[in-house]
Amino acid sequence: MFTRTRFPDRLEGERTVLRRHVPANLEAFKRWYADPEVVRLTRYQDGPMRADEVERFFVARVLGPESLTFAIHVRATDRLIGTCAFSQLDGDNGTALFHITIGEKDCWGQGHGGEATELMLEHAFERLGLHRVGLSVFEFNERAIRSYRRVGFVVEGRAREAILRDGRWWDEIQMSILESEWRARQAARQAARRARVVEAGTP
Repeated sequence: MFTRTRFPDRLEGERTVLRRHVPANLEAFKRWYADPEVVRLTRYQDGPMRADEVERFFVARVLGPESLTFAIHVRATDRLIGTCAFSQLDGDNGTALFHITIGEKDCWGQGHGGEATELMLEHAFERLGLHRVGLSVFEFNERAIRSYRRVGFVVEGRAREAILRDGRWWDEIQMSILESEWRARQAARQAARRARVVEAGTP
């Protein structure tokens, strides 16, 4: 069984830092999940969450003793901009589901979500010993799908017309990345970096 003891206090990237959530982050959650644009991309229900719903979710799922959730901060300013988590961790089969929300819309498209995802994948495969990380994303969330593809997730299936949004039906897409795929990407990156170093040092 995985517990919070398997999660460090922080994970650091070049531009993004992941830290354990604190009670004060509740106010940001209330604002994010009351925003129709954020909710459209993250909730199965078509409408914002009530403040009391957000508070119950935050206490149980974000601060709870078995929570595997991180707050996403901009490294340069320490600004809280989102949240990410693993759920349904299965130690027997080495699997988990990944979730991420960038709640501050002015930070959309700036790469923080991608870096947060990469930090979580490194933790999943290097420290938690997982074999597979999966996720679900709505078909119309094209920016998120592009971001997931960039860090190595592949589409493995879809639930057809599972989401009713904007007056029409959309598919829910399932994506995943395997440990072997992640390690191959890491090896390719390291090889590319070595090649650049050699090229730069060639007279």
